[in-house]
Amino acid sequence: MKKSLLLFLFCLPFTALCQNENKEKKAKVFQAKAACGQCQLELPGYGCDLAVVLDNKAYFVVNGDIDAHGDAHADDGLCNAIRDAEVSGEVIEGKFKATFFKLLPLKNEKKE
Repeated sequence: MKKSLLLFLFCLPFTALCQNENKEKKAKVFQAKAACGQCQLELPGYGCDLAVVLDNKAYFVVNGDIDAHGDAHADDGLCNAIRDAEVSGEVIEGKFKATFFKLLPLKNEKKE
């Protein structure tokens, strides 16, 4: 019994340290502007690809599909409007590698 208690007390600080480390590693979610890179943000290429603006610079989104966010060519679609989005990820080799991407509703849209 004493050995079990000692083992528990010995391991307790290590588990607390591991929990803090995991909290620090969680990706931060922040707001960014999102749109079609070619149609709205003047990025090079053909077709329509999802892009975000970070620190006044546009980046294509890796792991993102413009068609996953509604009709891109609708009046409020990403080819015709620059929209607010919540994103998480990092810029790697000139592209934004998204780990999270959520297009926010327009101010006059109802939240679901």
